[in-house]
Amino acid sequence: MSTGHALLAVGGAFLAAGLIARAGVRIGLPTIPLFMVAGIVFGPHTPGLALVDNPDDMGVLAGLGLVFLLFYLGLEFSVDDLVAGGRKLAVAGAGYLLLNIGGGIAFGFLLGWGTREALVIAGAIGISSSAIVTKLLVEANRLRNPESRLVMGIIVIEDVFLALYLAVLQPVLGGTSGVQALLDFGKAFLFLLVLAAVARWGGRLVTRFFGSADDELLVVCFVGVAVTGAAVAHELGVSDAIGAFMIGAIVGGSGVAKRVHKLVLPLRDAFGALFFFIFGLSIDPNAVGGVALPVLAAVVVTIALNLGAGLFAAKLHAFDRQQAVDIGLTVLTRGEFSLVLAAMAVAAGLDSRVAPFVAGYVLLLAVIGPLAVLRSHRLTWLLPRSLFRERQERTT
Repeated sequence: MSTGHALLAVGGAFLAAGLIARAGVRIGLPTIPLFMVAGIVFGPHTPGLALVDNPDDMGVLAGLGLVFLLFYLGLEFSVDDLVAGGRKLAVAGAGYLLLNIGGGIAFGFLLGWGTREALVIAGAIGISSSAIVTKLLVEANRLRNPESRLVMGIIVIEDVFLALYLAVLQPVLGGTSGVQALLDFGKAFLFLLVLAAVARWGGRLVTRFFGSADDELLVVCFVGVAVTGAAVAHELGVSDAIGAFMIGAIVGGSGVAKRVHKLVLPLRDAFGALFFFIFGLSIDPNAVGGVALPVLAAVVVTIALNLGAGLFAAKLHAFDRQQAVDIGLTVLTRGEFSLVLAAMAVAAGLDSRVAPFVAGYVLLLAVIGPLAVLRSHRLTWLLPRSLFRERQERTT
């Protein structure tokens, strides 16, 4: 690809993603699935203008998008928030993961596509989108609601699980087994422990390293550290995504966290849009049609699992029926992490149905989720009134 063609492809990607997302946002849709749709529309698998013939030509840009997305999630992660939630939050988060990951694994094996494929599908089904959930709470003006604080706590617990899950999944996707798999996991776990220790106790040291009043120099430094951390993680056999996440957690515990949080947003938005767009480039709409029934089944399963998790969390915290529905619907959407797993599945050469399945699944839930959250007061019927009768009798 020539320089001119490459620049045209990148510029066209930004414009296509921006214009299509702008149109969709007007009817209340989140941007992530719209960026993917833009990639599908201008990809090599659909008729009309194709910005690139081979999505791999934009692989480095997609990698940067992944780094900034996970770096930002790590920046948002807070050990203090996790500890402050106490036992009830830990139990609610564990219950959510048990239901969704357990249900995702069962569903993955029922599809019969293979063990590694089932583990990818379990993660894609089991982990909600931190970015979309946070955005929905802001748009619905629910950030200060008691159940919303619980939702954000569950998101934090999901982030912790995400780190461990990626560490376990990476050697499995690499095809290693036996002693080598244990060694790979041990190496990955040790790497995570070192970074977690720095995140917990190295705040002052990190603050000194980034200690510049000049925003330009701060941007250059944290970008360098984030990308290098992701590269080192990749070389050690750990996912580059989890490397970026842990670097974000380290910076998030330092004295420059607020400044970095503000400065990284444009990078996250720009390169994140490219990541989703480039993922869309690799999706063949015909292949998505071929997995339509599994996608629909997965969406139904996810709705049931999340409402079950919402019911469990509400009972634990003595919330009412509406709050239980709000919790279940708010954590319904899937997004960046599911697509990261799909990209890892493609790189590992897994069953070719996995990527279109995840793409269709994320697209459908990214439409259903926001609409359900904004209309949750009309959806209380999803949880029977009888489940809350005991609490209602105690309060009357």
